[in-house]
Amino acid sequence: MTALHALAPFDSKRLESVFNQCFAGTENTQLRGGAEEPVYQPASGAGGVHLLFYREDYFASALHEIAHWCIAGRARRQQLDFGYWYAPEGRTPAQQQAFEAVEARPQALEWILAQACRYRFRTSADNFLADGTLPDTSAFCQQVVERARQFQREGLPPRAQQLFSALCCEFGQTDQLQTMVFRARDIL
Repeated sequence: MTALHALAPFDSKRLESVFNQCFAGTENTQLRGGAEEPVYQPASGAGGVHLLFYREDYFASALHEIAHWCIAGRARRQQLDFGYWYAPEGRTPAQQQAFEAVEARPQALEWILAQACRYRFRTSADNFLADGTLPDTSAFCQQVVERARQFQREGLPPRAQQLFSALCCEFGQTDQLQTMVFRARDIL
């Protein structure tokens, strides 16, 4: 048994290792945990390394940030946090709708990567109401399902496909993307 396999099944260090093996050399990008808040920092100059930080040691946070990175194009990967805006909790319905429109695609990819790891995925609407509850997320979940099915039909972006294959190998997943089942009830 390798040292990597000796880690707990969902130890985020396993994700770091697989990601870094795939992309540290070819994309000059490293995945690192331990952050108070997730953030992507492009290299600050020639010879610098792009850093993708995820929250603390949370497996789900790492998967989420990886999904954003896999989707971000070259220009976005030159911007702090890919140039995305972020409105904190307490969003208006219009702000929440805009958030969900942007988040459906990366969360669908996150779900696919989670399945490669045999890890349970839940959508993140990331917006609590004033009473501390979450709004109805069923429409957002359906958007994520549709995006996952679209990836299934059309294939993954190249970096996402490379990582998906590496994660399937690392976590002993034999299912292929085409045989995976995507249903809203599984992520609500």
